[in-house]
Amino acid sequence: MKKQNQRREALVYHAKPSPGKIEVVPKKPYRSQRDLALAYSPGVALPCLEIDKEKKEVYKYTNKGNLVAVITDGSAVLGLGDIGPLASKPVMEGKGLLFKIFADIDVFDIEIDAKDPDKFVEVVKSIAPTFGGINLEDIKAPQAFDIEKRLKEELDIPVMHDDQHGTAIISCAALINALQIANKEIDKVSIVVSGAGAAAISCSKLYMALGAKKKNIVMLDSKGVIRSDRKNLSKEKKAFATNKNLNSLKDSIKNADVFIGLSKPDILSIAMLKSMAKDPIVFAMANPDPEINYDLACSVRNDVIMATGRSDHPNQVNNVLGFPFIFRGALDVRASTINEEMKLAAVKALAELAKESVPEQVNIAYGVTSMSFGRNYIIPKPFDPRLISRVPLAVAKAAVKSGVSKKPIKDWNRYKEDLESRLGSNQKIVRLIHDRAKSEPKRLVFAEADQLDVLKAAQIVQEEGIAETILLGNRETIEDLKETINFEKDVEIIDPKDRKESKRRKIYSEIFWQDQKRRGYTKYDAKKLMRERNYFAAMMIKNKDADAMISGYSRNYPSVIKPILEIIPKAKNIKRVAATNLMLTKIGPIFISDTTLNVDPSAQELATIAKMTAKAVEMFGIKPILAMLSFSNFGSSKFPQSNKVSEAVEILHKTSPEIIVDGPIQSDFALNKKLLDKRFPFSSLKSKKVNTLILPNLDSANITYKIIKELNEALSIGPILLGLSEPVHVIQLGASVEEIVNMSAVAVIDAQFKKIN
Repeated sequence: MKKQNQRREALVYHAKPSPGKIEVVPKKPYRSQRDLALAYSPGVALPCLEIDKEKKEVYKYTNKGNLVAVITDGSAVLGLGDIGPLASKPVMEGKGLLFKIFADIDVFDIEIDAKDPDKFVEVVKSIAPTFGGINLEDIKAPQAFDIEKRLKEELDIPVMHDDQHGTAIISCAALINALQIANKEIDKVSIVVSGAGAAAISCSKLYMALGAKKKNIVMLDSKGVIRSDRKNLSKEKKAFATNKNLNSLKDSIKNADVFIGLSKPDILSIAMLKSMAKDPIVFAMANPDPEINYDLACSVRNDVIMATGRSDHPNQVNNVLGFPFIFRGALDVRASTINEEMKLAAVKALAELAKESVPEQVNIAYGVTSMSFGRNYIIPKPFDPRLISRVPLAVAKAAVKSGVSKKPIKDWNRYKEDLESRLGSNQKIVRLIHDRAKSEPKRLVFAEADQLDVLKAAQIVQEEGIAETILLGNRETIEDLKETINFEKDVEIIDPKDRKESKRRKIYSEIFWQDQKRRGYTKYDAKKLMRERNYFAAMMIKNKDADAMISGYSRNYPSVIKPILEIIPKAKNIKRVAATNLMLTKIGPIFISDTTLNVDPSAQELATIAKMTAKAVEMFGIKPILAMLSFSNFGSSKFPQSNKVSEAVEILHKTSPEIIVDGPIQSDFALNKKLLDKRFPFSSLKSKKVNTLILPNLDSANITYKIIKELNEALSIGPILLGLSEPVHVIQLGASVEEIVNMSAVAVIDAQFKKIN
């Protein structure tokens, strides 16, 4: 993405449709006067009195136990430096967003205009009663050390400076596993740390807590090696001063086992890397550009075990692996502090998780057949769904064991289940879809590229690396619109009506006529139709001139689907095409079928739709749990509509026993696990979370998904066509740019899977 476009996109993202990235949302009913009387006066007085009698009751009657303050003075913001409290607010809001989507923790961001540590501490202490925990952020060293130390001593809630401890915890987990792979012991390895800020100091301390020897650590700052004979060292730096006769990184790195980079780009040269010991461990964590380029390092030493702070390389040291889950565990046991035991528990949980089999959802997202423990996988991926249950659980247990818990958990199995139910934001699903598409981009045709919103979506798809775009439509219009939106990338533009395409139209028309000559089409008809974009685009897919296709923005669905069904064959053993919509709801992803094509399918057709939908769900790395919906439950009605669903379920149980499916069942029972388990314990859906709904006809499916989309503001991805041999997808009339981008990613993933299968 060009810097100008990136600037515009970033500013619009933060400003529109309303300023900022977080908001406060009521979580109790407020519909009636009775609700308001309970929420405020006079009902609110009663919990106030209870808290007045017993202070700990504040956790029972308020959100304090799930509320974290993200606090800064704006003195060390990202790579921007001392930009002050106001300019730091977007970063703090972003941190709040991450807390919410990864660990379901509410956040107030607090920007304090106070550079004096004493004043800063006093302000934080004065507002601390509001919060269950405090995350210090972007405070410069050495003040950061003193501020955190004092707050931890003077407050009885968890306090953590993430810039220090977040990086330390994640890199420590990575180091444990890297040492295991290299067959080295932590108490014997020599470690060189480039950087002496808050993160570097904290990393070094945590490595020592795990067994690294101080005598084996050499630390450097901007002036060179931190030696004991240097003057004016801070107490933090003095603690890591060495007596060794070393002056530079070049001197220090020779025969070193481990390099920890928390400094600046490109300071570790090829010669330095070559001078390191066998199986060197290099954590180049400067962002966005590491101390040595990842590809360069791997080309120089094939035995290197490397991590960076970047998401586009293996082994990303990302703080989001730590802070949301550490605070989650600390809050849930009402810990009075975050101690070393809790941090080490997080380290070990992350290290162990990397050694386990990776969920298929994660493999799919990152575009690999199977991720497994080794040089290119030493720490979990940020979007691993297991993080929410593993890390908080370990942290909570450590808090209880070390005696800092005020609310010990009695049933750990139940607690793990509760953690797994905290889904966070379904935007994670979108990120997974996009990342999977980016892993192997395909040639994607936009059949209506002379429509502004379609072109905007194509621009995002191209610039984000989701696909290589091919733009169909009026060439002059497309070029004018490209200039308007600063779409500068040189991409293929095709006007099906252009003389330049006469040769291709002739080839396509002949292929089409040969396929359709016994269905009433003449050669003249075929030639004429190839001037129409949807016929032309579909022929591009059929003729392998492109890999996938998106259309439907400007025309009604039947007119767009007709040429596709005429040109693109059905998949093997498929007699009827269907469609599903992925709805990203508050209770997680829900697939709804058939939303666009089959008006009143038979029992056999319903069973086929269910099979195709289950396969599509698996494409997203999700295990399908299907409910066949009706107005009745398990034979309570003998109407033909319900009997049809019963018959479809019987067919599925006989022909596809591997699919978890049951019905007919009403939608509330399907989506409410407790209700279903109580009333229908015999069901194969018992104790399972349904994620796929097969509706009995087009009316119910189409109405249902559109109501969910509009009333609940759920994000819809679809319709996703099922049963075609090629990845062709028809979006809804007037789809938003976001919807087109998401469907583009789905089309690419579909192309990836069809290539394999």
